[in-house]
Amino acid sequence: MNPTTIPGLLNTYHGKVRDVYYIENELLVMIASDRISAFDVILPKPIPFKGQVLNQIAAYMLEATKDICPNWLISTPAPNVAIGKKCTPFKIEMVVRGNLVGHAWRTYQAGGRTLCGVSLPEGLKENDFFPTPIITPSTKASEGHDEDISKEDIIAQGLATAEDWSILEKYALELFARGKEIAAKRGLILVDTKYEFGKIGDTIYLMDEIHTPDSSRYFYAEGFEARQINQEKQKQLSKEFVREWLIENNFMGKEGQTVPDMSEEWIQTISKRYIELYEQIIGEPFKPEPKTEIETYQLITNALNALGIQ
Repeated sequence: MNPTTIPGLLNTYHGKVRDVYYIENELLVMIASDRISAFDVILPKPIPFKGQVLNQIAAYMLEATKDICPNWLISTPAPNVAIGKKCTPFKIEMVVRGNLVGHAWRTYQAGGRTLCGVSLPEGLKENDFFPTPIITPSTKASEGHDEDISKEDIIAQGLATAEDWSILEKYALELFARGKEIAAKRGLILVDTKYEFGKIGDTIYLMDEIHTPDSSRYFYAEGFEARQINQEKQKQLSKEFVREWLIENNFMGKEGQTVPDMSEEWIQTISKRYIELYEQIIGEPFKPEPKTEIETYQLITNALNALGIQ
C-alpha cells in the first residue's frame, strides 16, 4: 500500500523522527519512525522499536495528563502511529528544567548565569535541582538548530501573546509536575523535558509527544543524593547518552564534523535503553509489535474510515 492512498490525504511532512500526514485540514496522522536525531542531525542508522516506544509512552502520558489541558490525540491505531487533531502550532518549544543538566549545564559551566532570560543561582553543581523548575523556551526551527529565546522576546516577536504565554507557562509547569509525580512512583526523577502547543480556534492544545526519552531526561532516584555528594555521574534514562557518545567522538552537529560510525552493538544498546525506559516508566514489559508498511497503512485507513473519512 502506498501512503498516498490514505483517505483524505492533503499533504505530508517528514521531520527528523516523525512522518506526518495531514488529513482534510482537520486531522493528522503521525508515524513515529525508528530514526534517531541528535544535535538536530538525523543519525545514519535506525534504532529497532524506537518508534513504538516513543508512540506508546506518549499515548500513555497524554492520557495521564488530559485533565490538565486539552491534547491533540484521538487514537493510536498501530504501535507507532497516532491520529489527532490538527492544530496551528506555536513556533516555540516550552523547555522545562528541574535540574542543571545538558545545555543548561554547558551554559553554566562556561560562566553563564542567565538562560533564556531566566537567572541561574550561584553555587550549583551539575545535576543539582533548581530551587523551582524553570522554563527556558526555544524557537521551533523547521530546519537547522533551534535557538534559545526569552519570554520577553517571544511576546515581542509575536510568537505568542502575553495572554497565551501565561497559559502556556501554567500548562507547562503543571505538566512537568505531573510528569515528576508519575516518574517518582517508578523510582525515577523527571529532570527536564519539552512541550509543544498549538491552537484550534481560541483553545490551546498540547501537541506531539510528551515525557518520552526523545523529549525528556530521567535520572534514577535511588542513589541520586549519594552520587551528587560524591560528584559521580548520575544514572540516567534518556537520549543524553547518545549525545555524550557523539561528543566523545567529536560530533556536535557543527559544520565540517562527521557523524561517527554506529556499530550494530551500539545500535542494539540504544534500542535496549529505550525499551528500558518504557518498562521503567510504564511499569509493564515491552511487547514488540513489528508491522509491515502495508499493515500499518491499512490500520491507518481503517481508523480514518471509523472517523468518517473515506
